[in-house]
Amino acid sequence: MFFRSKKKANVYTVAFYNVENLFDIYDNTLINDDDFLPTSDKKWDQKKYSNKIRKLGYAISKIGMRHSGKPPSLVGLAEVENKNVLTDLINSKHLKNKNYNYVHYNSPDERGIDVALLYDTTKFTELDSKNYRIELQDEFGGIDYTRDILRVTGLFNQERIHIIVNHWPSRQSGVDETEEKRLITSNKVIEIINEVRENEVDPKIIVMGDFNDDPSSKSLKNLLQNNDLFNPMETLLSFTRGSLNYKFNWNLFDQILFTTNFFQIKEKTHSFSHANIFDDIFLTQFEGKYKGNPFRTFVGRKYKGGFSDHFPVYIHLKQF
Repeated sequence: MFFRSKKKANVYTVAFYNVENLFDIYDNTLINDDDFLPTSDKKWDQKKYSNKIRKLGYAISKIGMRHSGKPPSLVGLAEVENKNVLTDLINSKHLKNKNYNYVHYNSPDERGIDVALLYDTTKFTELDSKNYRIELQDEFGGIDYTRDILRVTGLFNQERIHIIVNHWPSRQSGVDETEEKRLITSNKVIEIINEVRENEVDPKIIVMGDFNDDPSSKSLKNLLQNNDLFNPMETLLSFTRGSLNYKFNWNLFDQILFTTNFFQIKEKTHSFSHANIFDDIFLTQFEGKYKGNPFRTFVGRKYKGGFSDHFPVYIHLKQF
């Protein structure tokens, strides 16, 4: 038993989770949050909000636990409205004693949803962070506001690493029609990586997010090409498994990539060990024609009381 515990001590989980419309219940006139108010058709009230916060906290606390023996050290998030929901999340029942803090910037996204990074303050020390705007145009030539990209630099168990958190433009207007927007965003990530490399020799970089594209899509291949990145998620997508399901087809939009120096084994550094989708049964729809799909908070306007329409994904890193 002692050997097993000792073996897990040097294993750390790095995760990403699209938490599906984590809005508070208060009206913000600067964004389109009208669907998530007590007066909306969804009747998004304190009880439903508190239930979602508690469930998300429980899910996050369990990601990677089976192999690491502890909650994740780093968790990228998508679809959070503001700092208030992040504060409520890290203070919720299952996370309040887990030493989490967060990095968040408000983005110009029309729906008011942003990315963020949760981190365990006993494992990670933030040194620097920055948000990056994506310049896109809509079909009329106007500005198409989307989520910023977040870059956080810090010491992970005293090793300097960089985390880039993404939520790329959606496919809502059609896959082909929106592909160029994701390619532009992919190129922006490459700019950020190059910026880091201009200031540091052989930096260790983790790129995570909801890319709204699968590992085989042009935008992800563009990101991998000539940028010394590896995508361990490429082999996880199948006809029966992914991080989200649309019309009975699985996709793996949620992915974690990293620079190939995470394959090196050196003393006091982190090396890649394992990648997976966190799709434990408690996160799934337990009956009906959607059995096995992510257990959602809403389906349309109908309240289901679940977690999210996405499963989290994660990697394990070992420190030697």
